[in-house]
Amino acid sequence: MTAFTTSTNAGTGAWVRRFHPAPEAPHRMVCFPHGGGSASFYFPVARALAPDVDVLAIQYPGRQDRRHEPCVDSVHGLADALVEELRDWFDRPVSFFGHSLGASVAYEVARRFEQRGQVLHHLFVSGRRAPSIVRDERVHLLDDEGLIEDITRLSGTDSRVLGDPHILRMVLPSIRADYRAAETYRPAPGPLLSCPLTALTGDDDPRVTLDEARAWAEHSAGPFDLKVFSGGHFYLNAQAPAVLSALRARLG
Repeated sequence: MTAFTTSTNAGTGAWVRRFHPAPEAPHRMVCFPHGGGSASFYFPVARALAPDVDVLAIQYPGRQDRRHEPCVDSVHGLADALVEELRDWFDRPVSFFGHSLGASVAYEVARRFEQRGQVLHHLFVSGRRAPSIVRDERVHLLDDEGLIEDITRLSGTDSRVLGDPHILRMVLPSIRADYRAAETYRPAPGPLLSCPLTALTGDDDPRVTLDEARAWAEHSAGPFDLKVFSGGHFYLNAQAPAVLSALRARLG
């Protein structure tokens, strides 16, 4: 199985999952899922990077084993909760990787940690336009059919889920909450980050133009790099080896 493909679930807590513990790793990376995604999306990533990197994956409320918990439908709400959940994991250099909605959440969590004096080793933001780029998006207000059409177009949800009405009824509330979080997100004024920042994007992503990805450079005073891969919004599924190689190069 290639990385960035949903796999078996396992975990150590409600918010933080550690699929392949690497306690001796010199580096830790926290991975934040996309809208409608779950921690298990990063199961193969944890396996691929262990034992050199201790990978943690975030599980948002309202999905999989947390499906009975209320969803959090704002980026700031998720970030506030995650700062408390992650504060004890900074016993070694830490990087964040977030895809789509997860990129916005990772950025906001990074801002909160810098306010506490803890600077990331690296911030990776994938498949998401820079916070300074605002679009008037209202997919979260569509009816169920419209929402399903949009997630189908992005090819980020297992077709077996979309074809099973029972499962679809269970996951649509969390997907809608995630869309609302992503589409209503507006960053609060504040200082630039100081950590290195790498933006990753697909060259055919309908959600992000290259200029919108490049605009992430405006959000950190540290070194910036843009990595462009062939593919759409979920380019990282087909491009997993190249993405992992880029991560390893920057994690050292």
